Amino acid sequence: MVPVTAGNPQRPKGRRRGAVTARGEPMVWLTGSCIASAVLMIVGLLAFIMFNGFTTFWPLPLAKVTTNTGKVILGEPTRDDAYTYLVTLPVNEQPKLGAGQSAIVVATDETKGEKSVRITTERKLYKTGNYDLTGEDFNWVDTKDVVSVEYPKWGLVIERMAWLNAYGEIESITVDGQTTTGAQAAWTKFQDVHPGIRALIEEATDIERHDMGDISHELNKIRLELRSISMRDGNDSEQLKTATARLQPRVDELTKNIDVLRKQATALRDKAATATMVVRTSEGKVIPADRSKLDGPMEVGQVVRTYPANDLGFFDKWGVYFSRWGEYLFDEPREANMEGGVWPAIVGTVLLTFIMIICVVPIGVIAAIYLREYAKQGVLVSIVRISVNNLAGVPSIVYGVFGLGFFCYLVGGSIDQIFFSERLPDPTIGKSALLWASLTLALLTLPVVIVATEEALASVPTSMREGAYGCGASKWQVIWRIVLPRAMPGVMTGTILAIARGAGEVAPLMLVGAVKLAPELPANLEPPFFGSNLSFMHLGFHIYDLGFQSRNSEAARNMVYTTTLLLILIVVVLNITAMVLRSRLRRAYSASQF
Repeated sequence: MVPVTAGNPQRPKGRRRGAVTARGEPMVWLTGSCIASAVLMIVGLLAFIMFNGFTTFWPLPLAKVTTNTGKVILGEPTRDDAYTYLVTLPVNEQPKLGAGQSAIVVATDETKGEKSVRITTERKLYKTGNYDLTGEDFNWVDTKDVVSVEYPKWGLVIERMAWLNAYGEIESITVDGQTTTGAQAAWTKFQDVHPGIRALIEEATDIERHDMGDISHELNKIRLELRSISMRDGNDSEQLKTATARLQPRVDELTKNIDVLRKQATALRDKAATATMVVRTSEGKVIPADRSKLDGPMEVGQVVRTYPANDLGFFDKWGVYFSRWGEYLFDEPREANMEGGVWPAIVGTVLLTFIMIICVVPIGVIAAIYLREYAKQGVLVSIVRISVNNLAGVPSIVYGVFGLGFFCYLVGGSIDQIFFSERLPDPTIGKSALLWASLTLALLTLPVVIVATEEALASVPTSMREGAYGCGASKWQVIWRIVLPRAMPGVMTGTILAIARGAGEVAPLMLVGAVKLAPELPANLEPPFFGSNLSFMHLGFHIYDLGFQSRNSEAARNMVYTTTLLLILIVVVLNITAMVLRSRLRRAYSASQF
């Protein structure tokens, strides 16, 4: 006992006055600040992506910059930067600074009478394009070297089918042998003829891709049919001779048709090639039609979109902005995915996610029902649960390797050997494709659905089960009519988590389906798998390709932000749809919220 005297109370040793853990306010501030930091990081990241994504397609002014070396460049100013370097000067000498430069003395050596000065120089990055002429898309210009900056009225930003953007001033345009000179007149003439020329190009492309493609597909089916007969009955069999005699007239007809279509497409392209335009760069060179024909003027049909950047009104700028967004959302990519649209990638991402959900939810729910309702709780069930939980932590690339080996090579290869032997060694099913990618991601997200469903089943009150049993219901009737409907909000929670993870995975897709370029959509009405045996594009893989595989990361930089924004929006839409369904189920079965 510690003696205590009046007026001199003593505290037992080991007790501190006002311990932090005994007061609630510090912990309130600590937890609140952690939540605030997390929210700020998330909001900051989303704001950064949204700003860069939404401003990608806004038309910028076109500057003509002359430097003190006599170099003249024409391009869009994209961003500012600064770089530093050290110089050594006498102590009494001041550095000679130009525009956009500043200096700071970082060290002085009195014994040598010298000082080290750090000079900071501002610079601006211009997107100058004309890669086919100069071999570069961007140019840095130091502010100190700039003599003058002009904004020519008839400087054009020309978005081309190949070689990315071109920048120059329009001089003349020739259509059907008639030449129109002068910037104003040439621009007016271009606006009149460009839609018709592009229609000719699109018609020729449609003939080559669809009409000729359908004929080529039918010819390939005939070839496979004859090969199948040859493999089954022999090369000298009567069956093969009979089939060849029966199908040869059709082959001749198709060959004739494809020659006619080829001539039609060539005639359309030749007609479109009669319209040319002379556009000169800032160095006075004519922008060519092709890198192999540097002396030929640009063809009007090569131009996707062009506009005089410095002569656009407010509504004209919004017109260009929305036109670019329309192309981005609904067209095919071009120029190594750095230009054009991402429609195939959007379709591939959405189809992949839907097929994944269709596969993973029934299997995950059935597995959870068995583990919770039917399996006898013991060591074996505990091991299964631990294994399921551990599967959630396996790196996604491991699932990709498993999907490639099991689904593509083993399952798909076996199907090819049995049903499509005439097509071998070219695989039909045993290759990277949408179906196998969906099953791989379903396997990856399966633990999430199982765990969420088990927790939802366990949350259903026991009294409801006992009441159903008391009314004479069987175990399956109780599960189907009572337990499962009230656990559906929890099942939807697992589905939402599966969507959020599966839609953004990239590593497994690199092995089991996603490719750099696949203009053909992975969905059609032809068997055996209605397009799910085709390779596909995916927004996540598209981001990786733009960021790490492009020939010019600076040129692809803004497209990375835009595609990231689009992927986030698609995942958000899918999640909101699932949340709405979950909310309705909760209202219907409010007693079993999870």
